Amino acid sequence: MDRKAIIACLSLSLAACAPRNEIVVGSKNFTEQVLLGEILAQQIERQLGARVVRKLDLGGTLLAHEAVAGGSIDLYPEYTGTALTTILKQPPSNDPQAVLGAVRKTYQEKWQLAWLDPLGFNNTFAMIVRREENTASLSEAARAHPWRMGVGYEFQQRPDGLDGLLKTYQLRLTGDPVTMDLGLLYSALQSRRVDMIAANSTDGLISVMNVSVLNDDRHYFPPYQCAIVAREATMARYPKLRGVLEQLSGRISDAAMRKLNYEVDGKHRPVAQVAEEFLKALAAPLTAP
Repeated sequence: MDRKAIIACLSLSLAACAPRNEIVVGSKNFTEQVLLGEILAQQIERQLGARVVRKLDLGGTLLAHEAVAGGSIDLYPEYTGTALTTILKQPPSNDPQAVLGAVRKTYQEKWQLAWLDPLGFNNTFAMIVRREENTASLSEAARAHPWRMGVGYEFQQRPDGLDGLLKTYQLRLTGDPVTMDLGLLYSALQSRRVDMIAANSTDGLISVMNVSVLNDDRHYFPPYQCAIVAREATMARYPKLRGVLEQLSGRISDAAMRKLNYEVDGKHRPVAQVAEEFLKALAAPLTAP
């Protein structure tokens, strides 16, 4: 690397780490993340009175992680299972507390990043059937009739995907699983092209369609609890910030996240409006400590 390039890199690093009179909130590049980023931004503005800069829709996991580790953002929402496997390159685990503990410890030691207490929902895989099937769990489904299954392309290849699911529950299938784009899964279920789909537990359509999410009663799928990852240096600059953010811990259930996602994806409402209404509707008043 030549001298000019080195100077440029040092300048960018210093700029990223320089103290700011603002808090920069980031997110990844899909609806749920952008919504959560906006909720966090509004929560900080309402309860802390600090100036917030939004850098939402940044990109994928690696870009968001690089941004918070490098200091160009101060915090963003992340999922425990994603951090464990994608960032830390560790094998998946189905123990929620062990996963949270592992990422919390390593992030603090390696990057001085804090994982706050989870927000309350778990965006993991979900096996979904029409409600008329009257089936509550995957173990019940294994004892029922053979299933015509619809899956996304990735689910067939993942180590925590289809093969392990079939072995864990001894699910019987009618023919090979039908692979399709994720956006087509629910319409395939509704049109009876398939009887069971592998989707995500916080999909907005779950909140409005006549479907059931099967209980993963053998805990096959790894946990993907969502929590806020924040720079410890930022929380040191704003001593009340942690408390303000943790007012949201445990307050967003799977069902609540589904409804929020549907308000944006299904009803095409503005993200800022949906976030504002959510914060106003929280049962307990959110007041800064």
